Amino acid sequence: MTSALTPPGPLRDVGRPCGLWLGPSTGAELGFVCDCLRGRLELVECGTVAHAVAWQATAGRQPRLVLLAADRPGRWSLDSVVAAARQWPLATLLGVGTSLGEGRRRSGPVIAGLEEIAWHELPGRLECWLAELAAGRAGALAAPATARREERLLEALDSVMTVEQGDLRASVGLAGGRGADLEGLADLLALAGRRVAGTTSGRPPLDPPAPLVVWDAVAIGPDDLAWLRMVAANRPGVGIVLLESFPRGDSNQAALRAGAGAVLGRPLTLEALEGTLRRLERLDRETRGLTGLGAAAPRR
Repeated sequence: MTSALTPPGPLRDVGRPCGLWLGPSTGAELGFVCDCLRGRLELVECGTVAHAVAWQATAGRQPRLVLLAADRPGRWSLDSVVAAARQWPLATLLGVGTSLGEGRRRSGPVIAGLEEIAWHELPGRLECWLAELAAGRAGALAAPATARREERLLEALDSVMTVEQGDLRASVGLAGGRGADLEGLADLLALAGRRVAGTTSGRPPLDPPAPLVVWDAVAIGPDDLAWLRMVAANRPGVGIVLLESFPRGDSNQAALRAGAGAVLGRPLTLEALEGTLRRLERLDRETRGLTGLGAAAPRR
């Protein structure tokens, strides 16, 4: 991690997009996001805009993405956002908020012109953005700072619904307590070109019918974690995405230790859900060297 007081040196990997992280990068939530982003971006961490400007003078490279991390409400002022936008006019400027500011974020933009993304959504949404860049499309990252939230959502919807030739997306099993919510999830997955292999009321079965599972747990409790451990032990390699109303860093860590692949909040966007599923597929290919989660996972 780069010190907040000492500007980082020049970048070493120029093949990956450059991401500039401004603000705190430790803790159960922001630290988790940074770990996820380091594997996908050449991530440069600076404490303030002034330190980032000093880094750029040394590195001589423009960031593609500038992230303003807020560990508490009021971390960034409008002046800081304007200074960052003027310094990097061609970069996409986004905020990253923790659970402490969740209520304020859901009420609308914290700072005019700055879209703030929940910490648990960012790794999945980044997966979709990078897929767009790899395909030669700018996608949602090209939206100007003045774009409304609805315009960004529509742009993201078009991107996720675009299925490239040869893009085989694994089927998904659904589990949850409310039928209406499961129907909504099935509709979202259908828009992303995924087949729903089965729907279960309550907790997912110990032998899920698909290599990916989306479990709408609403609130993750000790019984859910115990069941999650049994599913992970009975079906190694299955990718499980847990949904809860207000994810926190401690609940995310507990779920990951129990065998989940990711935790997302409710309500969620198609981009965050599909990006998270793609991320699990990619991690599976990288760690196990298989053709992906679309192949049959070993059964016990």
